[in-house]
Amino acid sequence: MYFIAEIGVNHEANLKKALKCIKDAKDGGAQAVKLQCYKAEKLASKYAGAYWDKKEEKENSQLKLYQKFDKFNFSDYQKIINYCKKIKIDFIITPFDIDSINFFKNKVKYFKISSSDITNLPLIEKIAQTKKPVILSTGASNKVEIVRAHNILKKKVKKIILLHCILNYPTSKNNANLSMINDLKDINKIVGLSDHSIPKDSHKILIYSYLMGVRYIEKHFTINKKKGGNDHFHSFDKNDLKLFFQGIKEVKIILGMDKKKYLKSEIISRLNARRSIFYSNNLKKGSIIKKEDLIMLRPAIGENPFNYKKIIGKRLKSSKKNGDLLKLSDFK
Repeated sequence: MYFIAEIGVNHEANLKKALKCIKDAKDGGAQAVKLQCYKAEKLASKYAGAYWDKKEEKENSQLKLYQKFDKFNFSDYQKIINYCKKIKIDFIITPFDIDSINFFKNKVKYFKISSSDITNLPLIEKIAQTKKPVILSTGASNKVEIVRAHNILKKKVKKIILLHCILNYPTSKNNANLSMINDLKDINKIVGLSDHSIPKDSHKILIYSYLMGVRYIEKHFTINKKKGGNDHFHSFDKNDLKLFFQGIKEVKIILGMDKKKYLKSEIISRLNARRSIFYSNNLKKGSIIKKEDLIMLRPAIGENPFNYKKIIGKRLKSSKKNGDLLKLSDFK
């Protein structure tokens, strides 16, 4: 399992909070953290309205909201990268402009392309040119759009991870549509999940996705779920992450072995719940065994009933009573 803690802008342009988020993600068991890099003026016009839950984030202007959180400069990101290296957690970035791509191209394990940029050909082409592994989210997209972006990337990128995503903040259980994961497997070998559901729903959704073969999960992450704002309320915190990995551990135990064989715990069942061949009639010495002379009874302490046809036609060396256990030594 490769869990990406999507810090996004939950650091609120505060470096101390960003590092705390990263530490909590590491302590919770995440394999990677992801941040976003943009300048509001290069991302949204004054006409771009809200697509988030207005009860949680009252700001209606994308431009004004993003201006609150675009204060990090590249030197701040370098400090974050250095910290990730120090505590040994992968660093991933979603770049929203060409300058960001150029800065991060030799500093990240993956580039992440946001669902919102699946039609942004200049950005997709620039990321492809770096030949870095790419994670591509597919929220609010149709299959034609996904294939089109994927075709551009695969010309130069060797490893692509498609993430099933629903671009609702939050995503309800009714809209999770995990079965779409199977459709994405027609496009790309590796398919993961980017989840925006609230934590009380997320645990089931993420576990179900794991059972569908998902091994890459991205989930928003915060140090304070109760804080107001766009992303905190549908994020995991450290305790949620630990609970998720405990659930995965239990699921792995339940799934068990993938090759069928009987267990040590079933040996007593093989003995006492299976049958052997017994005699069903009183038979004299020299009798020729017929099918009606045999009965299959528990336990499995004698001949395997699967071999009963080999017994028919054999001649007894001595007399037998109804209920006696059949042995191969009974015959001439």
